[in-house]
Amino acid sequence: MDGLASTVAALTIILLAIVSLAGTSRRKQSVEAGMAGMQELCELTGIFDPRELQDVFGPPDMDRLWRKVRMVDIDAARRPMGHLISNDAIDGAAIAMAAASFFVHHPLVDLALLIALVAQASGWLAAARLPR
Repeated sequence: MDGLASTVAALTIILLAIVSLAGTSRRKQSVEAGMAGMQELCELTGIFDPRELQDVFGPPDMDRLWRKVRMVDIDAARRPMGHLISNDAIDGAAIAMAAASFFVHHPLVDLALLIALVAQASGWLAAARLPR
């Protein structure tokens, strides 16, 4: 990639990853507070079907919340799509790669930057399919 395209891609990756980290953090806090709703569970697990959520975590209470679900349960039920949407390690690695691209200019860095951009964009596109 040329200098401008690489810079724009790196800045885009950093922005997308920071927003993803903030959203994931907020959803994890909801789960730990015993206020896990369908939106939180869908994003954190990658399970998009509400009936499948009930199969995995049991039925919600009258407020449509899963109060007894913990992050350990979510990690055990997490699907590959859940990792793509809300994995802190993937977001952190994308930020690190984007930051490194400002200082290191090598074709492999450009390839890694492209992979990070595809991963972030894929996560955002998958999150757009989440039930509301």
